[in-house]
Amino acid sequence: QVQLVESGGGLVQAGGSLRLSCLASGRTSGSFTMGWFRQVPGKEREFVSHISWIGASTNYADSVKGRFTISRDISKNLGYLQMNNLKPEDTAVYYCAVTYGVVYKYWGQGTQVTVSS
Repeated sequence: QVQLVESGGGLVQAGGSLRLSCLASGRTSGSFTMGWFRQVPGKEREFVSHISWIGASTNYADSVKGRFTISRDISKNLGYLQMNNLKPEDTAVYYCAVTYGVVYKYWGQGTQVTVSS
């Protein structure tokens, strides 16, 4: 079992920055992937970025490439999503999740990000 807690969301003006954190606890040893997703009410949850916990390989959605950076601190069991040059369309609830095998099995409760124009 893995527990995830996101933090760092808030209200920011367009062009601003936020850094989201995801603290993992429980059975966090071994190789897994941490991903960030976002969801707007009435729409499906969409992939934002992921990072392999051991090798640190990363992947990004086209909509955030060049603006968002994912990272992790293994010693602290923390994952990060640095979001720069935020746009109103980035407004959403952001979730972190980790895989069990190849499936994202464990999810955090989400943190709201609101970008005003």
